[in-house]
Amino acid sequence: MAGEESSPESAAGSKKMDDLEGQWRLYEAYNELHGLAQEFDTPFDAPAVLVVGHQTDGKSALVEALMGFQFNHVGGGTKTRRPITLHMKYNPECDSPLCHLLSDSDPSVSHEKSLQEIQAYIEAENMRLEKETCQFSAKEIIIRIEYKYCPNLTIIDTPGLVAPAPSRKNRALQAQARAVESLVRAKMQHREFIILCLEDCNDWSNATTRRVVMQIDPELSRTVVVATKLDTKIPQFARASDVEVFLSPPASTLDGFMLGDSPFFTSVPSGRVGFGPESVFRSNDEFKQAISSREVEDLVALEEKLGRALSKHERSRIGVSSLRLFLEELLLKRYMDSVPSIIPLLEKEYRSSTRKLSELDQQLSSLNEAKLKEKGRTFHDLFLTKLSLLLKGTVIAPPDKFGETLQDERVNGGAFIGSDGLQFPHKLIPNAGMRLYGGAQYHRAMAEFRFVVGGIKCPPITREEIVNACGVEDIHDGTNYSRTACVIAVAKARDTFEPFLHQLGCRLLHILKRLLPIAVYLLQKEGEYLSGHDVFLRRVADAFNNFAESTEKSCREKCMEDLVSTTRYVTWSLHNKNRAGLRQFLDSFGGSEQSAIIGNDSNTSTQTTETRLADLLDSTLWNRRLAPSSERIVYALVQQIFHGIREYFLASTELKFNCFLLMPVVDKLPAMLREDLESAFEDDLDNVFDITNLRHSVGQQKRQTEIELKRVQKLKEKFRYIHEQLNSQQPKFGQ
Repeated sequence: MAGEESSPESAAGSKKMDDLEGQWRLYEAYNELHGLAQEFDTPFDAPAVLVVGHQTDGKSALVEALMGFQFNHVGGGTKTRRPITLHMKYNPECDSPLCHLLSDSDPSVSHEKSLQEIQAYIEAENMRLEKETCQFSAKEIIIRIEYKYCPNLTIIDTPGLVAPAPSRKNRALQAQARAVESLVRAKMQHREFIILCLEDCNDWSNATTRRVVMQIDPELSRTVVVATKLDTKIPQFARASDVEVFLSPPASTLDGFMLGDSPFFTSVPSGRVGFGPESVFRSNDEFKQAISSREVEDLVALEEKLGRALSKHERSRIGVSSLRLFLEELLLKRYMDSVPSIIPLLEKEYRSSTRKLSELDQQLSSLNEAKLKEKGRTFHDLFLTKLSLLLKGTVIAPPDKFGETLQDERVNGGAFIGSDGLQFPHKLIPNAGMRLYGGAQYHRAMAEFRFVVGGIKCPPITREEIVNACGVEDIHDGTNYSRTACVIAVAKARDTFEPFLHQLGCRLLHILKRLLPIAVYLLQKEGEYLSGHDVFLRRVADAFNNFAESTEKSCREKCMEDLVSTTRYVTWSLHNKNRAGLRQFLDSFGGSEQSAIIGNDSNTSTQTTETRLADLLDSTLWNRRLAPSSERIVYALVQQIFHGIREYFLASTELKFNCFLLMPVVDKLPAMLREDLESAFEDDLDNVFDITNLRHSVGQQKRQTEIELKRVQKLKEKFRYIHEQLNSQQPKFGQ
């Protein structure tokens, strides 16, 4: 029967429809894959065409010509401040472009928009970014388009590169140029992207855009080079040989192995689509017709200049339609070649999402009072174990990340600075250049304290200070130089040592507080950290820091009491350690005084002890004139007392900081933290763990993961079906 027979024409038509259906399914799958990669930051290699060019290269105009309609914000200056991803799909039933704008907040949601709304949105985004400090954003504007003139392509339009003048007045433009180039370079790093490199030149030795592209793709192995504005170049050639070189540049001029073997040449008619007086085209059909007419005119003009007909290969490189066909075929091949490698990646992502969903379910089930309390107590014990380990010594935490050299420690925790404002050279302290933490850092800080304070000399004493310290006794008007020495020594010692006490407290507190982030790192490394319980962890951190601060303050006050007592009352058995040295000094002093009083008369007999004592008293106790002998006595006594105070201060301070700052971290902190924890559990468990917000947050993560899992599963099935079709019926995909 005639109805049962099929004509060759109908069979060919059916095959063409099958081809288109198979290609659409492939493009749709890759469009979804690209969206999934953008939304969830997954490492899927979704091939796409990345358009790269300078501001004046006609980049956005060429993208519109490839699409077959106008939509973008085109003009002078920077008109593209965010990359625009266009998922284009050929649909012969769409007489006008059908556009969907993907939501910035949720790319799985799209909204149908008119061309005018799309253009208004892009212009608004450009204006918003222009006012911000960072005037560009790497986040893509994603648009899905179906149209009867659209190719089956995914094109990413990037911001135009800028080449500002090097003068100082162009610093703002130079900063903008660096920002744009950084953004474009980051996009070109995706090895699955085909780079569409636009050059506005009539001399291929000028590699303006290629200079940037070849930094990422030095061989141009995934780059298609396009010379734009061909219609303006043709009149500039005076000889046919110039046109020959331009159309077929020598290998020495265009290095590498570019896609297509030679450049493409395009022209896009100027003018916008619209109904206003400034509009040139009344419809996108007129715009499309003008593009086709321009191609014909360019071909004719080139043949006139050359004086010969263009070859088939040369014609295949002229015009927007030729470029569009080449890109479609290239992208289709890339799509099909990538299908086998996509499926294992989707499988891996599916397993990862399934595992994440299981962990979230487990986390939700553990959000009950008993389990949370158990978690909190376990974390308490583990945290204290890590603190103890850090004080005792460990190498688990990397020193390059957590250690501090002595110079770093001085900057962050304060330096030991005397009354002269000078610091002791850090290189003279043992282990100064080593990056330490924990107990080792505490020990080095204490060693530096001993080294610095132990080397302090008594500050200079002036004659005025001695005279002012003498005063008048309540029972006689003689001078008591021992009292004078005590007054001066204790004042000098208090002024000298008190700042070091505060500096030591500040330094050791800094070292103790550093234990917290290092302990957290160790817990995270061993999988013992309570991730997601930020409120609880902040409470533990606050409790630890408060304990360290209050303990340091209490310890410093105890040390201050010692310093006050030592500099308030002089006990000779404590302050006068080196009596033999003082006696030797006074004996020599007495001998010299004898020579001064008696003279050098060799006939004078040796003075008796009583006479020497009387002369000594006459020159000290009964004489208010500050003779050199009196000054020397006071200086010797002050030195002796100051030295005694220094030794006692050094020993008692080190002992007290060890006993009342370091040891409480070991024996008092556990009980304090446990008490704080149990009190919080009884009073306000919900707020301690922020259970309500945590349930909401985990629930939201679970919903997002479920959505991702469904999308990955759907894509996995699509790609598996496509893979089966490719293996069984290659012709369906245009092969």
